[in-house]
Parts: sequence; structure tokens; C-alpha cells
Amino acid sequence: MPAAGAAAVAAAVALAGCSSGSSSTSSSPSSAASGASTGSTAKQASPAPSQSGNQLQDAYQKVIADVLPSVVQITTGDSLGSGIVYDDKGDIVTNAHVVGSATGFTVLLANSTKALDASLVGSYPDSDLAVIRLTNPPSALKPAVFGDSGKVELGQITLAMGSPLGLSSSVTQGIVSATGRTVSEPQGGGSPGATIGNMVQTSAAINPGNSGGALVNLDSQVIGINTLAATEPQTNGAAAPGIGFAIPASTITNIADQLIKQGKVTNSGRAALGITARTAFDQQFQPAGAVIVSVTPGGAAASAGLQTGDVITKLGDTPVDSLNALTTALASLTPGSKVTVTYTRDGKTQTADVTLGQLETP
Repeated sequence: MPAAGAAAVAAAVALAGCSSGSSSTSSSPSSAASGASTGSTAKQASPAPSQSGNQLQDAYQKVIADVLPSVVQITTGDSLGSGIVYDDKGDIVTNAHVVGSATGFTVLLANSTKALDASLVGSYPDSDLAVIRLTNPPSALKPAVFGDSGKVELGQITLAMGSPLGLSSSVTQGIVSATGRTVSEPQGGGSPGATIGNMVQTSAAINPGNSGGALVNLDSQVIGINTLAATEPQTNGAAAPGIGFAIPASTITNIADQLIKQGKVTNSGRAALGITARTAFDQQFQPAGAVIVSVTPGGAAASAGLQTGDVITKLGDTPVDSLNALTTALASLTPGSKVTVTYTRDGKTQTADVTLGQLETP
């Protein structure tokens, strides 16, 4: 997927993972407006839909028929989330914050009222992805088809499928608003507050319970997994309509394949400096960089000459004023990339050219 800027999303975000309890909806009947009398009792015909309108509607309906059977509802205790059927063996991919610390789940397939048992295969919170497996998968399982992340472009029509607020098999529509977004998730609710790069931004509505569901293109391909929505800090965390984020298909398949084959992730695909760090503060107690606490022997930072006590203030052209800023900047890069690190040592500003390594996994 082409990057659209390495800067992290500034808006606050809220996980769309778990909807607690059940929800109900109501609708009011619309009243026909009474216009001025024309003196005629003839009924006016509504304009016929255009051919292009019919074609788009047909495309939507085909995508829904193709993909919705692959989207499931996951129940963990008293919380609800969504998932995507990954293969015909009963593996289902979802968000790590949906599964939390649970190891057992109930799953409701689309257009089904029979709950199925499932157990945890593996979870990788650093990328907010997890895989669960149906205990007795039915023969009619329909795995989703995952698209090419490199072909996701601005303006493409998208459909978000999942179980928002417990309303299973719901669909919303929008477009790809941006690609290459780096987003930091809030901590809590089963999430460690992961920083995830290369996310797809969409205007399709993503609500609580949508997490783990599918973001789909008009070729019936999953291009992302619905994960979180932006919130407006000035309104005490109220949702910012039309700004949602999905983890891209390439990340999903990379992590899910490893979890299924070996139960853990050994190739994170995430860039790392090979250090342990914390936020550094200046004399006014304001964040002023990321101070290195320890350096991994033979790692990227060590090979470039960085040492314990160095305070990183810039990664490439991106200012670093905290550990979170450093983590966010790294999330937009890939292992093997070369980047100039600006740091201070003994009060003097220096630079080092670093070839980034890969984030090690436990």
C-alpha cells in the first residue's frame, strides 16, 4: 500500500472492538409531506433510477452476498466483537483487543442462530490481531478473499461489515479516505495501546462491535480489518463521524499465517532500533525526546554507535519528543530501511545513520 505520509493521526481514536450488552433500535414512520393542490388527482410517477445507479446497487448487493457469509460475531463474556473466516478449517481472524485475555469464545455465523464454540489460537497485541478457531467447524464455512494492499487507492468504494452494537451482519459504506496512516490505539479494554502503521482510513461508519470485521472493496476482497474510529477530544470522546481505521490485508495475512502455523509471531514486519527507551524531560518537566535506557548488542542502534543515555530527538525528518513519538515514527517504517537518527549526548547534538532492524517478539 503506498504511504500517504508518515505522520501519526492527531485525532484521538476509540477502539471499535467490543459492544457490551445488547442494543435495540427504533424507527419513526415518515409522514408524506402535503403540498399545494394542483387540481389533479393523477399520481405523479417517481423518476426511474438511472442505469448507472442500478449497476452500482447491483455491485453493492453482489459484494454483500459474496463476503457477508464470511463475517462472524464473536462473544467474549458480556462483550461482542466481529471476526472474519480465514480458512475452511475454522480459523477466524479478529482484533487482539476483541479477544482480550480470554481463551474461549462463542461465535455466531452470518444468517445463523446457532452459537458455535471457539478457542484461542494466538494473539499478537503489537499489531492488534488474533486468531481463534471453531471447535467443530461446519462444512459450509466460506473463507474470505484478501486483497492486495498495494492496490488500495484513495476514493475506492468500501463496505464495512460486522456487528456494531450487537447488530450482526450489518453493512455500512464509504470510501478509502487515506492510506499509510499511523495510529496509536488507546490503552484499556483489552488493548495495550498498540501503535500501528500503514492503516487504511475510511469514511465507512465503524462503531463499537465492528472491530474484527471486514473492510471490503467492490471486487469482494477484504482490504482491511475494522479496528477503531476517531474521536473528538473537545467533545469528551464523542465519535468523529466518517473517520475510521482498518489494519491492511497484508498485515492481516502475515500475522494470521504465523499464528495459525506456529501459535506465535516470529516475523513481525515492524521496524525497530534495538533499544529500550523512555520519555526524556527537560528542566521545565516538558517531554524533550526518548532517552535510551539499554541497547541490544548487535542491534541496529548498537551497530550505528548509539549508547545508553543518548536522547533521540529526531528520526529522519520526524521530531521525537517522547517515547510514544518514537514508537509512532518507527511504525511508519520497515525493517531494513536506512534512517538518520538525531540525538544529544553530553549536551551536544549528533547524528547517526541507522539501518533499522526488526521488532523482536516474545
